[in-house]
Amino acid sequence: MAEFPTTRVALKLNGHQLQFEVEPRTLLVELIRENAGLTGTHVGCDTSYCGACTVVVDGRSAKSCTVLALQADGAEVTTVEGLETPEGLHVLQQSFTENHALQCGFCTPGFLMSALALLSVNADPDEAAIRKAFSGNTCRCTGYLPIITAVKAAAVKLKETVQ
Repeated sequence: MAEFPTTRVALKLNGHQLQFEVEPRTLLVELIRENAGLTGTHVGCDTSYCGACTVVVDGRSAKSCTVLALQADGAEVTTVEGLETPEGLHVLQQSFTENHALQCGFCTPGFLMSALALLSVNADPDEAAIRKAFSGNTCRCTGYLPIITAVKAAAVKLKETVQ
């Protein structure tokens, strides 16, 4: 089997400027998991349906299984590993725990990243806005209501820290 030529991809991943040599066909999820060794971004369905691979690219949520690594060249990418702060868990992670918004946890990274992208543009989302932001994420365990409650609670906490 013939090998593909590699191309250099430079991006800011969780606040760190990094470079990788990848084949042109490499998906962003593959770069994150295999090249960078960050396994919190999950591959769930191989069809872009489930949203378990969701990351934030330049402030917007993106399913990393549908993005070529080359398309992220020069971008700022945040994965679930990038949420943790020096003080500990991010407010969203704390809120998901406190509001029982996870069970098996497989989909949780994707929901957290979709919520992060939403809260960056809408500090006070209503239920309809949260549901719309999560339209590309699937959970088979929680029934979604605890996730919506967790995002609302995180929004309140984030507003309190800004004031």
